[in-house]
Amino acid sequence: MNFYQHFKTFAAALLLACASIGVLAQDVKVVYHVNTGLETSAAILNNVRNHLTADPSVKIAVVTHGPGIDFLLEGSRDSKGREFSGVVGELSSKGVQFRVCNNTLQSRNIDASKVVMEAKIVPSGVAEVARLQAKEGYVYLKP
Repeated sequence: MNFYQHFKTFAAALLLACASIGVLAQDVKVVYHVNTGLETSAAILNNVRNHLTADPSVKIAVVTHGPGIDFLLEGSRDSKGREFSGVVGELSSKGVQFRVCNNTLQSRNIDASKVVMEAKIVPSGVAEVARLQAKEGYVYLKP
């Protein structure tokens, strides 16, 4: 075998190995960690929208705790008086997942029924961020 044949065989084996472990076709998964209040929520949701525009195949989870949950409560409005529920619904329909920290709900005495229907309540926001990174391969973003 000459060098070219060895290289071709090696490249084919490497390609097969990478494909078998998912390196070549791996989807991008991102967790947006939100713990700031309503004053930053519109900008964060705009970042998520822009991210989806740039990469429609990206899988995004927005995990909230502390004041970060506020935009996911029924009737929450931005500084221009627009309800966040419209943007949350739009992004949710594109596959974005929203998660709300139950510890925050409990410590602030907020009933779970006040959370918009598109959001899932998780036991702990910070634990969810860690789980997504460690167990599901999500990239961390703090907008």
